[in-house]
Amino acid sequence: MALWTASNIAAATGGTASTDFSVEGVTFDSREVGPGDLFIALKGEASDGHRFLEQASERGAAGVVVSVPTTHPHVRVGDTMAALNALGRAARARTDATVIGVTGSVGKTGTKEALFACLDRAHPGAAHRSVKSYNNHTGVPLSLARMPAATRFGVFEMGMNHEGELAALTRLVRPHIALITTIAPAHTEFFPDESAIADAKSEIFQGLEPCGTAIVPYDSPHRDRLLAAARPHAARIVTFGLDKGADVCAIETMRTASGGTFVMARLGERELSYTISQPGAHWVANSLAVLAAVDAAGGDLALAGLALAELGGLPGRGARFRARVAGGEALVIDESYNANPSSMRATLAVLGAEQAPRKLAVLGEMRELGARSEAYHAALAEPVRSAGVQSVILVGEAMAPLAAALENGMEIVHVPDAAAARDRLMTMLAPGDAVLIKGSNGVGLAKVVAALAGTA
Repeated sequence: MALWTASNIAAATGGTASTDFSVEGVTFDSREVGPGDLFIALKGEASDGHRFLEQASERGAAGVVVSVPTTHPHVRVGDTMAALNALGRAARARTDATVIGVTGSVGKTGTKEALFACLDRAHPGAAHRSVKSYNNHTGVPLSLARMPAATRFGVFEMGMNHEGELAALTRLVRPHIALITTIAPAHTEFFPDESAIADAKSEIFQGLEPCGTAIVPYDSPHRDRLLAAARPHAARIVTFGLDKGADVCAIETMRTASGGTFVMARLGERELSYTISQPGAHWVANSLAVLAAVDAAGGDLALAGLALAELGGLPGRGARFRARVAGGEALVIDESYNANPSSMRATLAVLGAEQAPRKLAVLGEMRELGARSEAYHAALAEPVRSAGVQSVILVGEAMAPLAAALENGMEIVHVPDAAAARDRLMTMLAPGDAVLIKGSNGVGLAKVVAALAGTA
């Protein structure tokens, strides 16, 4: 069955179809258009999708949504952004899927992917999730619009950097299960304190469907605040965490020879043993959140455990590969997509657990931290030292406080941008090295990763 027909799109958006057509996918990026897709020509501050109608057609678009006249098969609407939202709402309205919303300061994309893998393992082809980090005011309705009507489980990531943004997104998604991974200092430039971040993240509960379930991190210092925010909207609240007081908790953990973690977990009166392929204590917590959500959705916990054992690292979020260097290979841990103080500490701990003769780190500045930026950067000195890092390349002006805090005891290179970091790292890497690459997305450290992978 087609994902959408021209008449479906017109009915959902209030637009007018020029002719009959059907589409198999939806996108608003002309570079991502594939054969049979619907291209929605959004108008932004910097660009107008209507300029790329020919490109979309050449790439195989079966139809377009526009607000201006065109000769391409189309649905014409008054506002293409409003049409995207309307199509997302229509997709949500037509499905009987169990819908799960995921947010948090750290770990939401990895948790979303793990949750999808667990549900898809039990019901191949019947699970749907938002791709990449499509978690904002355009990404969420797009992810909804891409959901087939016959979907059994839908998993949607929702992000925010201002108060009120999640409230709008969750009312669009209308989750049956709403999960918060953790609360940490991220986007602090836009919030007075971490409690305000917790309040903004807890907006996800406002969109819960009747009889919905809220999943809350028990170990968070903001637990009681999150619980209070969930109670007016959730029929059931489940906590997860490493503490034995959580509803879903880790009874025992043990690092495996491959670098992952063996976990014995308790879910109420039940116990489950499983292995996580991804290293780090933060992944243990993520896995417990995933199990809580799978259980709330009526999924298969045993198959979820198998899926967690097979889960690979995501590009920019824990993917690992061996890079060729003169005389051998070096291990690259790719955490280049984003960074905040909490995720920096977690991934530096992962580097510290590696058995390597020399450990290096390429650390990009953390952005949107506001007045406390200098303190947050300087505070990374302790986890860098604890990880046993011998050489560190710091990228960006905001890394100056960390450079000062690390003086004496290790090789420190402070460079202005990703290109300089790439060039310097290429001269430093030796066989057997392990290198962590992490920074805010805007720093562009993915270019360093691409150079090492040979894909630049």
